[in-house]
Amino acid sequence: MTLPILSATETRVLGVLIEKERTVPDTYPLSLNALVAGCNQKTAREPVINATDAEVLTAVDGLKALSLVFEGSGSRVVRFEHNLARVYRVPGAAQALLATLLLRGAQTSAELRLHSERLYKFADISSVEGFLDELAVREPPLAVRLARAPGEREARWAHLLCGEVASAAVAGAGESVGGPAGVSAAELAAL
Repeated sequence: MTLPILSATETRVLGVLIEKERTVPDTYPLSLNALVAGCNQKTAREPVINATDAEVLTAVDGLKALSLVFEGSGSRVVRFEHNLARVYRVPGAAQALLATLLLRGAQTSAELRLHSERLYKFADISSVEGFLDELAVREPPLAVRLARAPGEREARWAHLLCGEVASAAVAGAGESVGGPAGVSAAELAAL
């Protein structure tokens, strides 16, 4: 089984559906309006986006084609729910970590434990790392441990639903190659 590559909006929709299933079960499955509001939420999101109804609906259609989302019935308003557990056979604890990675980007194990607490209460960081390792070694892998960036105390984890992660971009985007003085690699080679 190969992992389909999702767009950024599709991963945001999937992350919101997983998060809201656990945090607001009374209003889950979500209507389109609630889903758009969750995608555009200003807190607990990295990056913050401003998706339109049409963009979210297009993302939902793409996820429905992959059986990751389906329409719930029994209401006057169309409601959407995720199907991640059945499609990828991911347990609840791993779903919480994956949702946090989808919504907040690459994070350390400690950050994941802290940020996913509303979704699942992990006993300690080693249990977080155990579930992350499980996501990384499965076939197809859903998460990857990134190389520790210079100056960082811990390695970060990222999801693979949008394809392979460029660890250099995650590890130190925007930093100059030569260090804090802004010296380029060519200038260093000339010395």
